[in-house]
Amino acid sequence: MLAVNEILNDAVAQTVPKTATQTYHAHIYVTLRPSVLDPVGTALESSLKQLGYNGVQDVRVGKYLSLQIHAVDQPTAEDQLHQMCDQLFANPVIENYRFELVEK
Repeated sequence: MLAVNEILNDAVAQTVPKTATQTYHAHIYVTLRPSVLDPVGTALESSLKQLGYNGVQDVRVGKYLSLQIHAVDQPTAEDQLHQMCDQLFANPVIENYRFELVEK
């Protein structure tokens, strides 16, 4: 019986393609579009000036996300990250995003 299982396992292994995946580390930056007012950035800029940091201007607040992604290749990982950003991480109406992808 063991020989039959080994033969079946070998047959399945030969018919199912193995897809090797790479692991990537993504650094994602989400920021408000320049045309969108940033009240948090404005409040922080005011506070910084009150603390004596008078050279600070145009403070903008955003989000930083870090994640690992497994994909067949880098273009596939990039496509998946674009979808994640468009669907969940960023509001494309008021936010821009960019990411860096590093193979681990």
